[in-house]
Amino acid sequence: LIKLLTRLYDPTEGRILLDGVDLREYDPDDVRREVGVIFQDYLRYQLTVAQNIAVGNIEKQDDRALIETAAQRSLADSLAERLPGRYDQELGRRFRQGVELSGGEWQKIALARAYMRDAQLLILDEPTAALDARAEYEVFQRFAELTKGRTAVLISHRFSTVRMADRILVLEKGELKEIGSHEELLEQDGRYAELFHLQAQGYR
Repeated sequence: LIKLLTRLYDPTEGRILLDGVDLREYDPDDVRREVGVIFQDYLRYQLTVAQNIAVGNIEKQDDRALIETAAQRSLADSLAERLPGRYDQELGRRFRQGVELSGGEWQKIALARAYMRDAQLLILDEPTAALDARAEYEVFQRFAELTKGRTAVLISHRFSTVRMADRILVLEKGELKEIGSHEELLEQDGRYAELFHLQAQGYR
């Protein structure tokens, strides 16, 4: 679904409409310029912190202020401040002075890439899978502030993430099963409610 929304592929059936116009009518570069996306299988580049973030908008790779703002938005700024070389610190084992990050730290770097664009649409695929509960809460508090007035698509199996959405789509085996707010889906007592209560039991 996300690869179709970002026009990495075109649908073989049906249409995707943007403002009532078929997405295929738009220039792909224009569409992608307005989309910030982080896939679940993001890459860990053997580059500096700044270069890793700049990959999100390579045309702005020399804009250090933008890179640092993107890092602040994803909470990667505190990580950069702790590193010996800060934003110029090389990441990965290929460098003699390279620093290897934890999964959660890499995820914050990857999230910063999405904030490198002043995009109308932000798409995050399991954006906090490697974060602990406190870091996840902080990331989503920041995310809620930064997405006001724009559209955000979150893909997640974690209900702590999902319940903040205005509208939730429950997909199963490629089909849309349910749609509504968190409260509406609980009232429907369907698949979403079943899975929510199962996950909630683990916290009781």
